[in-house]
Amino acid sequence: MNDQLLTQLDQLPDGFLTSHAQQLHSLLPHPTLIHLPGRLKNPLFVSILLHGNEVTGLLAIQELLKKQKGRELPRALSIFVGNVSAARHNLRRLEGQPDYNRIWPGTTLNSSPETKMARQVCDEMSKRKPFASIDVHNNTGLNPHYACINKLGQPFFHLAALFSRTAVYFTYPKGVQSAAFAEICPAVTLECGKPDQKQGAEHALEFIESCLHLSEHPQHPIAHSDIELFHTVAQVKIRENCSFSYQQSDVDLALDPDLDHMNFTELPTGTVMGISKNRSQPPVIANNDDGEDVTERYFNLKDNDLIIKKPLMPAMLTLDERVIEQDCFCYLMERMSYDLIKTA
Repeated sequence: MNDQLLTQLDQLPDGFLTSHAQQLHSLLPHPTLIHLPGRLKNPLFVSILLHGNEVTGLLAIQELLKKQKGRELPRALSIFVGNVSAARHNLRRLEGQPDYNRIWPGTTLNSSPETKMARQVCDEMSKRKPFASIDVHNNTGLNPHYACINKLGQPFFHLAALFSRTAVYFTYPKGVQSAAFAEICPAVTLECGKPDQKQGAEHALEFIESCLHLSEHPQHPIAHSDIELFHTVAQVKIRENCSFSYQQSDVDLALDPDLDHMNFTELPTGTVMGISKNRSQPPVIANNDDGEDVTERYFNLKDNDLIIKKPLMPAMLTLDERVIEQDCFCYLMERMSYDLIKTA
């Protein structure tokens, strides 16, 4: 693989506004950073297709630029188009590729062409002094639209609340785009539901347009009614060499086919997450923000049932077993006190 993965452009390539995600590789054979001028010089940065099967960001940007065609953008716009090779096959990432939302400065991954490329994007955008950063994603389970932030501060809260009253603060996993850009400017990740839902692209478009028209970030404390903030306390993965399935029972961990209905629901102690064959240890492993194993804090085995040990709210539960293998089983969250939000 060539060490120089990144292409930079100062105009849209012909055909960009009408190309499907699976066709983009013919226009953009590599990850591409596109800089477009606008009335206000500090650019809005938008990253799309970090996961090749999450197309909502592309659809929102295409619609935005179609609407603006022939008119000056209210603010300069820099668009990073990520994993076009995975998008060609409608996959999150290709086998052997790192996850494009784990390669950014702060990552725990070894140096690679992808981590160097992500560093190059950050260095280039730092010079341009971005107004804000937006990373647009989809998910595969039943989740509401919500925003994620990686720093506690009023500009971050207001930016998140502009998209959704529900916001999630997280610092793990490492190497995500929004955390890297949070060192440069207010940054947010948008979770826009499933990629085949039209309202996801419409919601992302509305948010990006609003940000393009903002002249500054509010500094005053956000109102209690404007935000519900949750903190991710653990990322949960299926243990290595543990077979699992939503459809089959003859596996190490049998999962309920309706499990994704638990997303963003505050679950009581004793809620059953699955049926396990192994009675010696839970078939999942939970890591906290520091990457420490905190499985015993949150999970227990009772008879053959995998249960939670304290009230929690899961997110990102998905029925897509490939996504579970490539990413994780779910995240666990707890509600944050408004007093902490108000003083941050």
